[in-house]
Amino acid sequence: MFKFRFSPEKPLIQYNKSDTGVIVSIILLLGLGLVTLYVCSADYSAARFRGDSLYLVKRQFVCAFIGLCGMIFLSSIRLDVLKRFLPIIFLVSVIFCFLTFTPLGVVKNGARRWIRLPLLATFQPSEAIKFVSVIFMANIFEKQSRLSEEERSVIPAIVGMFMFFLIVLMQKDLSTSLLVLGTCMVMFFVCEKKWFYILPVLIVLIPLGCLLIALEPYRVSRILAFLRPNEFLQTANFQVNAARNAIISGGLWGNGIGSGLVKMDRIPEVHADYIFAGWTEAMGLLGVTIYFILLVFFAYRCYRVAYMATNRFAAIGTFGFTTMIFVQSLLNCAVAAGVVPSTGIPLPFFSSGGSSMMFTMFMCGFIINASRYTDENKIDLDLKGGE
Repeated sequence: MFKFRFSPEKPLIQYNKSDTGVIVSIILLLGLGLVTLYVCSADYSAARFRGDSLYLVKRQFVCAFIGLCGMIFLSSIRLDVLKRFLPIIFLVSVIFCFLTFTPLGVVKNGARRWIRLPLLATFQPSEAIKFVSVIFMANIFEKQSRLSEEERSVIPAIVGMFMFFLIVLMQKDLSTSLLVLGTCMVMFFVCEKKWFYILPVLIVLIPLGCLLIALEPYRVSRILAFLRPNEFLQTANFQVNAARNAIISGGLWGNGIGSGLVKMDRIPEVHADYIFAGWTEAMGLLGVTIYFILLVFFAYRCYRVAYMATNRFAAIGTFGFTTMIFVQSLLNCAVAAGVVPSTGIPLPFFSSGGSSMMFTMFMCGFIINASRYTDENKIDLDLKGGE
């Protein structure tokens, strides 16, 4: 049977310089995201925030700056330091999740996914769980690799997967909880664990997923709207149908940024989960091609880092973060195109939302750090504890 390896047998070496391709792709995606947000939010911001057409862009820029600072920090520290602080990071993230059920929590559409903090308008703790879940699983798999076959156990990994799944699910965020669980399961598979342990998990998840959908009427309506799109044009399918029409109207070259600004009011909240449709309407197939070239290049360089990394913790963490960002991006685009049922998954680097932007940049900081642990560097160094 095919087995994927993260090459832990390679000699341990000192990291030297970061992967230029990863850094360039991050900067380009971030820049394109800010431009797209302006294209899709100028009219909305001007109408809602006293004529300030740059309001959402300025807020996103502040969060991007915070994310860049965090990215630089995470790209510079030693990974053994990050592992030592993992229990504190995990505890703080869980506390923030439970704060959504206190007076600090903000309820939107019946879901408690945000808390109100000073300086920041709102903060979404589930974005922190995305980051912590990958670090947590990478740490477990790195530790397990040091044990003999008889000492290894799949229980910590399985318990961790379901723990993060339930923490996010409590906030009525099924799509994010499934994204976290799915990423952890992929990490479980590629780390040469006994993959057949995943089969019972899948058997449990299928009826559990159906039950969770049935318990919430809005989830049921989304599934029905996806299966019977012509029957919900003015209700559950209104936004999806508007996004699809915007994508079609973009044509080959798009309607142009100026004309796009006029038409964006057709899609409610286009600057958030449906920003891909707004960009496509303005820039057409050409804009879509540019975006996917950048996204695939980013994923390729990051997966290359994961494959070549000599530090197992760095390799597994990079694989997990890359998978989460890449799959989340494809899923958001698929929702905008009406290929899959509607979810609340934002588009990384693009969608308006400070929490998503900051933690996406934090993930990128880890990947940049990991890119220094590759066998392309020739300076050997005896590092303790797998570092």
